[in-house]
Amino acid sequence: MKITLNRINDDYLFECTNSLGNKILLDNSSQSEGTKGVSPMETILMAVAGCSGIDMVSILKKQRQEITNFSAEVTGERIEVDEAKPFKTILVKFFVEGEIDPKKAERAAALSFEKYCSVSKTMEPNVMVNYEVFVNGEKVGV
Repeated sequence: MKITLNRINDDYLFECTNSLGNKILLDNSSQSEGTKGVSPMETILMAVAGCSGIDMVSILKKQRQEITNFSAEVTGERIEVDEAKPFKTILVKFFVEGEIDPKKAERAAALSFEKYCSVSKTMEPNVMVNYEVFVNGEKVGV
């Protein structure tokens, strides 16, 4: 796996490209005026959502669950460590709609974070990643 990063303006705007030519823009979000990309820390939250989202959809499709809508909201709590501000905790809220067995949706999320999601596994044990699952508007589990 390889990406390239190129600075594309006189400030902090970078274009990242993967080996297939897909691109994202990174920028310094502390410069709120005129930013054109997401911050590197936001990309971590996006990666957690994307990785676990792919897992959940894959698992639910294999179980023949009919997903009509799937989304997630991810928040991260940061702490100060020397000059850096890494994540301490991340909370992922999944919103699944359709003909979905709530127990299967909850199990799919558990499998993702316990076994399959490489992004959240990469952050262990330094970052606690928690999740909540909502099926057709109702919170599942505890």
